[in-house]
Amino acid sequence: MKYAFKTTRLSFISHEKAVRLCVSLYPCGYFGDALKPCTCAHSTVTKYQKRISGPLLDRIDIHIEVPRVDYEKLSSDRLGESSADIRKRVESARQYQRERFAGTTLVCNADMRVAEVRKFCKLDETGESLIKAAMSQLQLSARAYHRILKLSRTIADLARSEAIQTPHLAEALQYRPKVMLG
Repeated sequence: MKYAFKTTRLSFISHEKAVRLCVSLYPCGYFGDALKPCTCAHSTVTKYQKRISGPLLDRIDIHIEVPRVDYEKLSSDRLGESSADIRKRVESARQYQRERFAGTTLVCNADMRVAEVRKFCKLDETGESLIKAAMSQLQLSARAYHRILKLSRTIADLARSEAIQTPHLAEALQYRPKVMLG
C-alpha cells in the first residue's frame, strides 16, 4: 500500500511501504465464531462497516478471516511447514520475479501496472471464464481485477508455475473481501 505524509521539518516525503492491516468488520469481533455468537444488531454492523470505504478495501490484496483455534490444534504434536521451507519458496518466487522484470524498473508482481499485468498475467480460457463470472457476481472494480491477476501471478510463482492456472486464480479470488452486510 502506498502512502504519503507531511512533516513540519521537511516539505514533502512520499514513502512506499507494505502494510499489514488487521481489522474486524464486526464491532464485537465474534461474527462467525463457533463458541460465542455475534451480538451486534444489523444496523450497528452496517454503520460500522460503512466507516471503511470501498476504495480502501479495494486496495487490500488479501482478506483473511482468522477463526478461533481449538486447544487440541494448538497443543497437538503436528508440525506445519517450517519457516525455512517457506522462506525458500518465497525467495524462489522473488527470483522468478527479478528475472521476469530484469531490465525494467519493476521489482515484484505488486509493482506491475496495467500494461505489465496484460503482458505477464495471461489466463487460459477457463481462467478467463472464471474471472468474468467473478467480475459479475462479486461486482469487482477494475482495480480489484488487476490486483487479483497480480496476486494470481504471485501464487503461480510460489507454485513454480510458468502460467497462471485456474487454481491460482481461484485462490486469489478467495482472498477478496466477503460480501458485507448492507
